[in-house]
This record gives sequence, C-alpha cells and structure tokens, in this order.
Amino acid sequence: MADLKQGGIVKKGQQEGLKFAVSILEEYGLPLGLLPLADVIEVGFVKTTGYMWILQAKKVEHNFKLIKKLVSYDSEITGYVEKKRIKKLKGVKAKELMLWPPVNDISIEDPPTGKIQFKSLAGITKVFPEEAFAAGQ
Repeated sequence: MADLKQGGIVKKGQQEGLKFAVSILEEYGLPLGLLPLADVIEVGFVKTTGYMWILQAKKVEHNFKLIKKLVSYDSEITGYVEKKRIKKLKGVKAKELMLWPPVNDISIEDPPTGKIQFKSLAGITKVFPEEAFAAGQ
C-alpha cells in the first residue's frame, strides 16, 4: 500500500481533503459531485500513476435524487483516475434492487454525450445522465 502512495500529494482534514478531491475530479473531466464525502481524514493522489485514495471517518451513504440511486462510500476508497475515467475503483457500491454490487469502473463517454457509465465486477453496467452527479446533487 505504501508503494502505491509513494510520491503522492496528501491533504488532511475535511476542508482541504474535499477541496483536493474535487480539484482532481475537475482536472480529469469528471462530475464534481461524484464523491460526496463526509468527515474526510485524508485524500491522496499520485499524479504519475493516477492512484487516488480517500480516507473518511465512517462509511457514507448518499442518495442521488435525480436518478433515485443510493450509493455507499466506504471509509476507504481507492482507484486510478485518468481522463474522464476512474478504474480499479474500490470502496464504492450502488444499491441495485436488493444487492449492493461494487462499482469498479466509472467513465464518461467520449465524444461527450452527457452520459456517465458505471461498471461492476458482476458485469452490471449502468448509464446515467452526467448532471445527476453535478456538485450539490
């Protein structure tokens, strides 16, 4: 784990951490409301590999109202950020009927269609309007 974080920029605390997480999403063309975080302990990012990690005090559940989707964010979230995509994502689950399949890949269609795609290891793929994940949603 320490190897993955080597050379990373780290921001501590809710205010600094959240600001940093949002700036990373913005820089890579991802919706700013994608990671509704609470009680952030630490956010880190290794620019050379795209590896990002987020530590929060406890698991957070967020309801994206526009798409009526409940999403769970573990106290530790990790993944690799690249242009319009987060891959090898860990710590994020979306409620699907009675199940909570882990989301492991998020990508925005290119050329832009206003859609964002979520994939789980279980092979479930869902596409939603990007604005459902705008800041403040």
